[in-house]
Order: sequence, then structure tokens, then C-alpha cells
Amino acid sequence: MTVPSDRKYAETHEWFLIEGDIVTLGITQYAADELTDITFVELPEVGASLGAGDVVGEVESVKATSEIITAVAGTVVETNSALVDHPELINEDAFEDGWIVKLKVESTDPLGALRDAKGYQQLISAK
Repeated sequence: MTVPSDRKYAETHEWFLIEGDIVTLGITQYAADELTDITFVELPEVGASLGAGDVVGEVESVKATSEIITAVAGTVVETNSALVDHPELINEDAFEDGWIVKLKVESTDPLGALRDAKGYQQLISAK
């Protein structure tokens, strides 16, 4: 599995792509593969304010339900509405078509404490 080098990774298997003051959040392909067939994604409301460490939503699969946690505070500016009818997009392409939410943030500083692609690859290789 290729881990994109243009984002940061949490140990809870979320990824964060920084584009100015917008941070796109999703779960990694490793997490999607571990969950197996994803059947439902709970998305937050556009306009919702989230703090670092808050639950953004949930991903449900035939195997388990997993909370999606943000590592950065922000306001939800967009959700991936395609996931409502096609949650399997996360399994098929977790790093692109399977993104979950976009947050407008005041600071991306908390993301500096997260892993880069190499560090995340080491984390999942150790499992």
C-alpha cells in the first residue's frame, strides 16, 4: 500500500491534507482494509464547529464501527455527500474519492505533531 506523502497521519488512522486554511480529513487505506466492507458513513453537519480530539462521525462496516476523530479544530465547510449512497468509496480509494470532511481551520499547528508518510508506514508495518 502506498501512503501519500502530501498529508499527515494520526495513530488512529485518520489522514489530514492541508490546503491553506482548509484541511481535508479521511481514514487511511490501512484502516479501510482493516474494517473490510464499509456499509455506512455518518457525516457531520456543514457549519458544525469541532475541537481537536472531537468525533467527526463514524464509519460502519460488516466487521466494526469506528469513530473518526479530528486532530485539529475547525468548522465543517464540506462533507463528501457521495459517501451517503456509496460508502464503499472509502474501501475503493480512501486517499482520494473516499475523503470524509473538509474543515476551515484557524491553525494547522496541531497537525505538526502527527506522523508523516514514512512515520505512518512504520506504524502500520509494525502491526
